[in-house]
Amino acid sequence: MESMNAPDERPDPGPAGPVDRLRRLAPGLRSRPAVASEGPDGLEALRARVADLEEEVGELRRLNLRLAELTDVVQELLLPLASSDPARAQEVLDRYSAELGR
Repeated sequence: MESMNAPDERPDPGPAGPVDRLRRLAPGLRSRPAVASEGPDGLEALRARVADLEEEVGELRRLNLRLAELTDVVQELLLPLASSDPARAQEVLDRYSAELGR
């Protein structure tokens, strides 16, 4: 029985898994040279890369915290507005505005 795919064709892999999504979202990841085997300079490059990544993770954590705070404010605003409590809504807005100025 003959294969349904031509010899040069690959079968449809189906839905993209996590690795496929990463490759699609960050195609440059595979193009980085392997620096671990390059001796002391390679090790320094890895250390610098790890330091950069740690800095980026810290920034993402700060952004996630800010997003969580904003989500809390939105939730606090929706409840008083739904119960027709404009004084409470204004209080929440004032507190949030004060936090932005910190």
